[in-house]
Amino acid sequence: MSDILITGANGQLGSELRNLLDERGVSYDAFDSKQLDITNPDMVSERFEAVKPKIVFHCAAFTAVDPAEDEKKDLNWKVNEEGTKNVAEAAEKVDATIVYISTDYVFDGTKQGEYTTDDPTNPKNEYGKSKLAGEEIVAKTMSKYYIIRTSWVFGKYGKNFVFTMLRLAESHDKLTVVDDQVGRPTWTRTLAEFMVYATDNHIPYGYYQLSNDGQCSWCEFASDILKDKPVDVQPVTSDQYPQKAYRPRHSVMSLDKVKKTGFVIPTWQEALEKFLDQLD
Repeated sequence: MSDILITGANGQLGSELRNLLDERGVSYDAFDSKQLDITNPDMVSERFEAVKPKIVFHCAAFTAVDPAEDEKKDLNWKVNEEGTKNVAEAAEKVDATIVYISTDYVFDGTKQGEYTTDDPTNPKNEYGKSKLAGEEIVAKTMSKYYIIRTSWVFGKYGKNFVFTMLRLAESHDKLTVVDDQVGRPTWTRTLAEFMVYATDNHIPYGYYQLSNDGQCSWCEFASDILKDKPVDVQPVTSDQYPQKAYRPRHSVMSLDKVKKTGFVIPTWQEALEKFLDQLD
């Protein structure tokens, strides 16, 4: 048994985190949804009692934003609220520190400046509401916790915007991408590094926001992803590209609190370049 337990081990972030810990020679116990169904309180309790982790990286989540609005609404809440409650209660019972990953969707995206960790939340879609419920459960249940909000996640181990753009570029010479939604892309590697940094350095418990530095629209992000491809990227408005779930128009979260811990955050352009180099 190790000091570290990872939920959602085979997801986009869980896989990145395992890869990082493997590189550093750090042992851990990692469980996917079959090995640890976080919606089953008895299974969670038994697993935590067996491992007795000191640190819990809670990466398991329901992240399909549009299905969360209707056909997967119940599952969204079952995983993100009930599942997080089960994990938090089990973690507190063994006196562990939890690292819970949340989202920029807890904000409504109407603020022109950067959102701080203390700004009022006002989620406008079911996914954001369920993740906020998870935040509140962790803060209420846990003595030792890090709640890390992130946004626009991309990485090697799952479906994401970068892979979608690269795939579409293979069969299209023109793509239209929304340019009136602005935020900060996040490489899973940067996020995983901060998660480990937080626990290794015992930074103060509480709320943090971590993405790569700088900001862009989805159209600008796509243009950078495809800058070496023979594809014309054209901007469109959100109204021209309707989606089931509401997307915040301006969800730029302040990174100042993370920077004050001494953690160095690469720009999204630097992160994207390193990520694309890995794919070559």
